[in-house]
Amino acid sequence: MRYLILEDGSIYEGEGFGSKKETKGEVVFTTGMTGYQEAITDQSYADQILVFTNPLIGNYGITLADYESLEPGIKGVICHQVARYPDNWRMQTTLPDFLESLDIPGIQGIDTRELVKKLRMHGTMRGQICDSKEEAETIASELKKTNVTRGVISRVSTSTSYPVPGSKRNIVVIDFGLKNSILRELAKRDCNCVVLPYTVSAEKILSLKPDGVLLSNGPGDPLEMADAVEMVKEVEKHIPLMGICMGHQVFALANGAKTYKMKFGHRGFNHPVREIATGNIGFTSQNHGYAVDRDSVDPENLMITHVEVNDGTVEGLRHKKYPAFSVQFHPDSTPGPHDEESIFDYFMQMIDQRKEAQNHA
Repeated sequence: MRYLILEDGSIYEGEGFGSKKETKGEVVFTTGMTGYQEAITDQSYADQILVFTNPLIGNYGITLADYESLEPGIKGVICHQVARYPDNWRMQTTLPDFLESLDIPGIQGIDTRELVKKLRMHGTMRGQICDSKEEAETIASELKKTNVTRGVISRVSTSTSYPVPGSKRNIVVIDFGLKNSILRELAKRDCNCVVLPYTVSAEKILSLKPDGVLLSNGPGDPLEMADAVEMVKEVEKHIPLMGICMGHQVFALANGAKTYKMKFGHRGFNHPVREIATGNIGFTSQNHGYAVDRDSVDPENLMITHVEVNDGTVEGLRHKKYPAFSVQFHPDSTPGPHDEESIFDYFMQMIDQRKEAQNHA
């Protein structure tokens, strides 16, 4: 048997799979019914233990094509049941074997409905996956004392630059914990990309003379991104800019807004988002534990373009002076609905319009 122990002293008993090591992290949940491989390999889950609300996962196995990162930073996986006989024509391995190869522990057999209700009521908690419950009281006490992990982006961002060749627009992608699906969307539009570390300076970016800059998704607290905020303040004045998830929060901070930690965040593929200008509602893929404070958005600098239907949180911003915007959700839609993929086309149009204006100047 294996156990999940939460900081409030709760103990959940289940059967282990994947890696046999003990681990600890922030326990969060996702409402996605599919896409377990993309979620597990999404670096936005770095240092977290992920609970799947869908009662059965692993039924279509694992395939190399669906990796979002090759070395995910997730700390553990919790589900009610792992499929015993997965089957799919694309399948290359099973979920338990996949987790074991990555040294990621998992537990099945837990009442995930009860666990998720607790997290919704009390907010996300730190937890530990271990082999014994004998020291549960001590473990819970230690978990309470543990601060939220700092510097997580420094562990998941690339340390060196690398190209993703194309033949059209030149795009600099800033890696805060980049999903491969973002690069795939840019590749569909034949963009010539270079991926740079999150520590890159505005001077370096401007020296490359890109047509556009994309700020990626990523884990952790956006308030730790002080250097990136300063970089955005300068870059947005000169080059069209788009932010996604963490990139959205950094863009907001660069323009005077504030961010805050949510009670249990948005994680899943069924979050309805309303575009304010049209009233259109699209279902989106999301994975974030922080949000932009709506009351802190300065109407002199920023316009709120999208809001989450369920709780009214800020899902999109656009600068009123510069060609720059951001979205909290994942328009790359991997996994999830494809309702908002056109956000990438909007970015391409913004770039093309600026280039045309410069050519006629």
